[in-house]
Amino acid sequence: MNKSKLLTFAAIAILFTAIGAYFGAKHFNPAPAEDTAVAALMRTSLPDTKNQQRAFTEWKGKTLLINFWATWCPPCVEEMPELVELQADMAGRNVQIIGIGIDSPSKIQQFSEKLQISYPLLIAGMQGTELSRQFGNQAGGLPFTVLIGPDGKIRQTYLGRLDMKKVRADLASL
Repeated sequence: MNKSKLLTFAAIAILFTAIGAYFGAKHFNPAPAEDTAVAALMRTSLPDTKNQQRAFTEWKGKTLLINFWATWCPPCVEEMPELVELQADMAGRNVQIIGIGIDSPSKIQQFSEKLQISYPLLIAGMQGTELSRQFGNQAGGLPFTVLIGPDGKIRQTYLGRLDMKKVRADLASL
């Protein structure tokens, strides 16, 4: 390979590396959720890790923290022990954390058994990506979490690994 081609490839590689670094470091805010997102969620039922269908109406009237995640997503996995702790701390306070897995049923089931997740994990596969888009996650990034008040209104959305101090403050304000 001649020197000019090598320099051209190197320049292209540096350019794409810079573009990737820019988009990797830039924090994208979710778009506003669709007005019908919560209503659509409440009409939805998904299987849990035991293959039992769970309807979201089961949790109607509760404060919901809906966490879209995947087993292959490192920040998703990192925040799960904190979500387990948060669910334990919120016991008896009308707060329910629900994980919506965007992954295969077998992987989610194995993951659930291995980590002893104490809140419901529902299996959505690629349907979960569309659900999260309705809540404003146009980029399809994970983890993506939605805080829904007991009145069914979206109070907050979080894209990326959760800041638990912020989540706890948001829950306390409800």
